[in-house]
Amino acid sequence: MSVLLQAILNGVMTGTLIAVPAIGFTAIFAVLRYPSFAIAAYVTVGGFAGWFANSLWGAGVLPALAIAFLVAGAAGVATEEGALRRLRPAGALTVAIATIAANLILENVTRFLFGNDLRGYDLPLRPDLRFADLRIGPQQIENVLLAILVMAAVFAFLRFTRYGKAMRAVADNIDLARLKGIDPQRVAVTTLFLGAGLAGVGGVLLAVDTSIDPLAGARILLTVFAAAVLGGLGSIPGAVVGAFAVGIAEELSLLAVPATYRSAIGFAAILLMLTFRPRGILGERAS
Repeated sequence: MSVLLQAILNGVMTGTLIAVPAIGFTAIFAVLRYPSFAIAAYVTVGGFAGWFANSLWGAGVLPALAIAFLVAGAAGVATEEGALRRLRPAGALTVAIATIAANLILENVTRFLFGNDLRGYDLPLRPDLRFADLRIGPQQIENVLLAILVMAAVFAFLRFTRYGKAMRAVADNIDLARLKGIDPQRVAVTTLFLGAGLAGVGGVLLAVDTSIDPLAGARILLTVFAAAVLGGLGSIPGAVVGAFAVGIAEELSLLAVPATYRSAIGFAAILLMLTFRPRGILGERAS
């Protein structure tokens, strides 16, 4: 029983960290109507931006998160507005394929700048906390709390700010939003900055939990995509629900199969959801 509870606890912690870039992915999809697989590169860029600030300037986790958000957000706007904007009239599939190319380019630029070695944040090592035969690290607790704080800030931004309401309006009906005086292009830039920035924040949280290297984002891309699909593409609350579901499922799978097959859970989640409920757990039903 303690092994099962430990797996569930690990899944909850993993799901919380995955939820942050999953929100960024689904926000971009909701407004721009294409899946941006370059989100993996933004995770890596943010992780390395935070690591650079930590190793060079001695920045703690909070400043590293802020720097990662700004750098990854700027990278997202520069990449998708500068290189991909002209492809949008060709359709979502064309742009989605182009984001894969953009991801590979950014990934290799990062490899050129920082090399292929694993990088760890310079943070104090603290012993794990134990209670009721369960074990959890103090840094893991802090990461989960920071992720929850970030998610709460995103929900507050979307609900109470002018730009947040504009993003929701464009996501619901772009033509009606334009008639109401909302500029979809400005909203698109805001969304790209927010989505890529959240991916960068996720990169720091994941790097602090383990380490960072140029393939860090690529390794979690399937999990992020599975979380967004499972929860319902375009639904930000759904992305959070999907992240927890995938995180717990992946950790529970380790009790039965080798870790090599862990990534298969993401494929299975996508396949099952697309088969039985194509619009996801919290996605809107077809009319």
